[in-house]
Amino acid sequence: MLVKIYTDGSARGNPDGPGGYGTILSYVDTKGTEHIREFSQGYQKTTNNRMELMAAIVGLEALTKPCEVELYSDSKYLVDAFNQHWIDSWLKKNWVNSQKQPVKNPDLWKRLLKAKKPHKVTFIWVKGHNGHPQNERCDQLATAAADGEELLVDTQY
Repeated sequence: MLVKIYTDGSARGNPDGPGGYGTILSYVDTKGTEHIREFSQGYQKTTNNRMELMAAIVGLEALTKPCEVELYSDSKYLVDAFNQHWIDSWLKKNWVNSQKQPVKNPDLWKRLLKAKKPHKVTFIWVKGHNGHPQNERCDQLATAAADGEELLVDTQY
């Protein structure tokens, strides 16, 4: 079964301000019925990259069995980490990047790797949400999460 996950994180333009994420899972079951699940979360004092990682993590963790996954994100950093094999390099160098600096948020990267492990995941960069209205919806969810404290779905963080 192919599951499409559309993610977005929002730090509201201020790395010291509120942030949140939005995630949508979309799939069609074996009977041809389409399913959509939405998640959002709000945090305080965080950065956009952390929110992008959390959006991907919560989407993958919501899957109950191994799936083929297309994960859409407007975070080029997140997508490139896997598609350009940065994460492989970080693992080999004990979470140090090519500039010999410690990788930020290794706890979240490790959690994302664990969430990704049972699935075949393709990471797809969506520049400015063009052509992906569900990813635009994720942006709305992320903004709403940053403005409120509803729909708390992630108890591990």
